[in-house]
Amino acid sequence: MGLFDYIRETQGELKHVSWPTRRQAIAFTVIVIAISIAVAIYLGFFDFVFSFILEFVIT
Repeated sequence: MGLFDYIRETQGELKHVSWPTRRQAIAFTVIVIAISIAVAIYLGFFDFVFSFILEFVIT
């Protein structure tokens, strides 16, 4: 299988892909950003709590 065969087959496969609409892509992007921020806040909170506890135990 040569490079050109690979490219031709890849283009054929990409025609079968069901691409999201612009509206769906924006909605999914907002969801991913919101979940990422929520997880960052969640982990940051526990990092702060455990750092405070560790500092209290050490001193």
